[in-house]
Amino acid sequence: MISRSSVVAHGLPRFVAGLALVLSSFAAACGGGDKTGPAAAPGAPMKPAEPQSLTLGAYTTPREAYSEILPAFRKQWAVGGRDVVFKESYLGSGAQARAIVSGFEADVAALSLEPDLATIKKAGLITSDWKNAPHAGVVTQSIVVIGVRPGNPKGIHDWDDLAKPGLDVLTPNVRTSGGARWNVAAIYGAALRGHTSAKAGDDAAATKLLGAILHNVKNMDAGGRESLLNFERGVGDAIITYENEILVGQQKGQKYELIVPKSTILIENPVAVVDGYADKHGSRELANAFVAFLGTAGAQRIYSRYGLRPVLPEIAAEVAAHYPTPPDLFNVRELGDWAGLQKSVFDPGASYDKALGIAGTGAVAP
Repeated sequence: MISRSSVVAHGLPRFVAGLALVLSSFAAACGGGDKTGPAAAPGAPMKPAEPQSLTLGAYTTPREAYSEILPAFRKQWAVGGRDVVFKESYLGSGAQARAIVSGFEADVAALSLEPDLATIKKAGLITSDWKNAPHAGVVTQSIVVIGVRPGNPKGIHDWDDLAKPGLDVLTPNVRTSGGARWNVAAIYGAALRGHTSAKAGDDAAATKLLGAILHNVKNMDAGGRESLLNFERGVGDAIITYENEILVGQQKGQKYELIVPKSTILIENPVAVVDGYADKHGSRELANAFVAFLGTAGAQRIYSRYGLRPVLPEIAAEVAAHYPTPPDLFNVRELGDWAGLQKSVFDPGASYDKALGIAGTGAVAP
């Protein structure tokens, strides 16, 4: 167990009945005067270039990072008289993927995990091989951690402690939140790998531990950010969440503390151009440039300032001291990749549903 103090959060839009999306359009001021289009005749007034529009559909937790990244990209894109206006939507990752499939025309999808991009690809909206990009399309990393109250009054140090009787634990809904699936994968994987009270390699024992923890989850929010906001309002004794959520909260003055379990999963967050919509809008060049920008040193440093682990090796080395490595840090491929994990854990009747059955009335089932 590694313990540190932690941080943040803003409100978020919610995916409710039908499709209710809140888009916020903005054009961040990035220095310099108005840009102009082609040269006008001598003496004629110069006309500002028409700005291009780019719509970003993202999961909720990196919202603060994008508040810096979007203006930084806009400044770069403005070279040569171009301008861009961003439209943004932030939802739980699974909800965002379904919104895009249902008609929310995002040019770029920045989601929590690969299966949510796969949902969009299956619908025929992503046609290119997004994994062929640097770092297999992943732009940020994090780990699953536990957030606790100041002073850790409940003595929570690892996954087994979350199964103690009488605790109130927060984790979101796996049907809407990518973070929730990462949380389940972290606990289940740590148990299978022999780093909890469960016997190594014993699926039934891992499921039993997961069920005991879910018994202490009284309500499952739609997304990780919503869970964190409830935790900040005083709900719960502990929260299972992204490391970056806790770090950002601490930056904002929150006094909760961060517990890094000795065994946890490496979160990998992918980004892809939504080809169908980008081509429809005539924004493919802009969308490709934006996705490429997310892998640059400048964007990676911004991500790191908001608690996200960079994928660019040189930037990761710069900030390594701020991100402890757990004794057993594993990735999803060590659990059979997402396809295997879906079958063994998240499909109907698999380990997650069995764990909900063990939890009984403790957890609110999705």
